[in-house]
Amino acid sequence: MTTQSPLRLGVNIDHVATVRNARGGATPDPVRAAQMAEAAGADGITAHLREDRRHISDADIDGLMAALRVPLNFEMAATAEMQAIALRHRPHAVCIVPEKREERTTEGGLEVAREENRLAHFIAPLREAGCRVSIFIAADRRQIEAAHRIGAEVIELHTGAYCDAHAEGRLAERDRELAALREMSAFAHSLGLEVHAGHGLTYDTVQPIAAFPEVRELNIGHFLIGEAIFRGLTPAIAEMRRLMDDARSQRAVS
Repeated sequence: MTTQSPLRLGVNIDHVATVRNARGGATPDPVRAAQMAEAAGADGITAHLREDRRHISDADIDGLMAALRVPLNFEMAATAEMQAIALRHRPHAVCIVPEKREERTTEGGLEVAREENRLAHFIAPLREAGCRVSIFIAADRRQIEAAHRIGAEVIELHTGAYCDAHAEGRLAERDRELAALREMSAFAHSLGLEVHAGHGLTYDTVQPIAAFPEVRELNIGHFLIGEAIFRGLTPAIAEMRRLMDDARSQRAVS
């Protein structure tokens, strides 16, 4: 039997705020959703404060910092405004993501290699403030090496292409994407980086990723909030946790 490190589940509550903002007002409350996720077994909460505040608001971040007992993973673009907010709150983790105003969701990984110098200077104050800095990137050796050079402690691998290929029945492409994620998880781990993964994961796609021994955390949001409409947030999270744990335990005895 091989030893497996625990696999954490981070629950992204952005789209509770999306529903609230569609009508205005105070409900549904993302902070309440975060507390429910915590009670259901989430190891952390993720919230992305976008430049245009399309879902999570500044007040939500204030509320999350005050209410949570589990770590907050603060997703943000590499801008001076977001850096100032992160330095004011000093969340447990800061994940630097690419951001385009017109995109519906984060479309790909951050281009680190071309902006290495700028990003190195950008994340330095965050690390000095005690935030664990993560970089959201594609499963690409060049980007992983650049993330390591700039001083990131964590990378989060973008699983969107793998999930999209699975959903659309492009099985050969799905398998290629999965193989790249597996290889790059091992490569990043060999550099001393902590490896996370996320974007687009569902009950159907989570187990192959959860089985990677180098992956320490999965961040899942949109699917869980959508599934909560049908079965409730607590059961939706419990089922995701079950699938993750089953994949991990099967890997351990294989």
